[in-house]
Amino acid sequence: MIELERVSVTYAGATTPAIRDVSLRIGEGELCLLSGPTGSGKTTLLRTLNGLVPHFTGGELRGRVVVAGRDVRDHPPRELADVVGFVPQDPITGFVTDTVEEELAYAMEQLAVPPAVMRTRVEETLDLLGIAELRDRPLRDLSGGQQQRVAIGAVLTAGPRILVLDEPTSALDPAAAEEVLAAMLRLVHDLGLTVVLAEHRLERALQYADRIVRLAPDGSAISGLPAPVMADAPIAPPIVDLGRLAGWDPLPLSIRDARQRASGLLARLVGPAPWRPVSAGPVALSAAAISVRYGAMIAVRDVDLELRAGQVTVLMGRNGSGKSSLLWALHGADHRQGGRVTLDAAVGLVPQTPSDLLFLDSIGGECAASDADAGVGPGTTVELLDSLQPGLDRATHPRDLSEGQRLALVLAIQLAAGPRVILLDEPTRGLDYPTKRRFAAVLARLSSAGAAVLVATHDVELAAIVADRVLVLAAGDLVADGTPSEILSGSTALAPQVSRILGPGWLTVDQVRGALPAAPAGSGAT
Repeated sequence: MIELERVSVTYAGATTPAIRDVSLRIGEGELCLLSGPTGSGKTTLLRTLNGLVPHFTGGELRGRVVVAGRDVRDHPPRELADVVGFVPQDPITGFVTDTVEEELAYAMEQLAVPPAVMRTRVEETLDLLGIAELRDRPLRDLSGGQQQRVAIGAVLTAGPRILVLDEPTSALDPAAAEEVLAAMLRLVHDLGLTVVLAEHRLERALQYADRIVRLAPDGSAISGLPAPVMADAPIAPPIVDLGRLAGWDPLPLSIRDARQRASGLLARLVGPAPWRPVSAGPVALSAAAISVRYGAMIAVRDVDLELRAGQVTVLMGRNGSGKSSLLWALHGADHRQGGRVTLDAAVGLVPQTPSDLLFLDSIGGECAASDADAGVGPGTTVELLDSLQPGLDRATHPRDLSEGQRLALVLAIQLAAGPRVILLDEPTRGLDYPTKRRFAAVLARLSSAGAAVLVATHDVELAAIVADRVLVLAAGDLVADGTPSEILSGSTALAPQVSRILGPGWLTVDQVRGALPAAPAGSGAT
């Protein structure tokens, strides 16, 4: 179905290829998962499959890419649209209509699908992705996760034989991500679709993969069955890290398989799950009766909230629960219909779409402007950027960065001014595990220095690492407020992988490692 023979892609002005000498075959009805560090070329590889590379992006394509018998050199994207459906990282960039139902129908209109078939496919897709209640909603009013599901649906209605997705669950809450991946799995098993997806949150998708393509930082790749490829992978989810720590061989890739081996590891653990004590400082931000409304829709309803210095608070909840609206209301944006926010320091906010804050033609220019705006010494923003995403060329245009690299740049810009209250909206979209660990270290430094940090996220693994306190928002109401152990490990939807495997109280692999002070990492395998 898909063949790549020694494929390399080098963009104009680049000194090294984005992907290098990649050869692989993906059969019909396979679910293929691309993994690799941020900036390793996953998006570039995906774009070769529908001809965006090189017909749209430019650059030099070497080697041969054949999709459903068609060489992409000879077939631009419009001539592959009937067989390849592509969903980009940022779904809103691909929307061409105003409402959900119109967007689902658009591709079929371009392919001259009969009206009766169009209606049936729209209804099936609405049900498949759980978005029937959004049918008449304007696309611009949807949450990021809702937009993601609509983008996937708009591709599915065209009836492609190959589905290519770039970070399809990055903006989805855990339950919605499971629904989307389950839908992908049904398409693979029941209809024989070939699905190729790049995903940083491997904990969500790894168990479903028939094949893993692992890209290295230099753009080279290896391909094979999931367990062998993940055995020594530097980018790995907690279940793999836990399996390595326990010495499990072969590595389990699903929670069920890991739980069957967990008894031996649990017997070796000394004492309860360790957790760092937190002594929160004075209130840095106080909000009372915050309400946000968009027309007739209430996004946030009478929320009372205090953020304290030295504390990292994580805000969680389903897509559309009001997390972004609450952050913008705390920051002082419009749409706030009621309530009061009191603070004694500057507030910095990193939005879901970080490119909204970038306006210059190079990383170096953005960093220099940030230093000037913040009144800090030259190099401050660059130093912060290197702590998050090392090695970026200062001459690179921000639009040429991956989603994760762009996010790291915006985060560095916001942190340069040293705000004492920091609001972050889905800050780990597009970030690999090492980058998330560096990000977690930055948050720890900020809170240790007295900043109050509020992170809205769907990333339960991040929450398990960084949170001192967890809030849960549902339909605009604040419904839970407690410690990570109380909120995360006892939840069916929000529990991280370690909790699902070892039981309540255990949240991270580092906790488990700390409870094995006398045990070699490879002993007691079962």
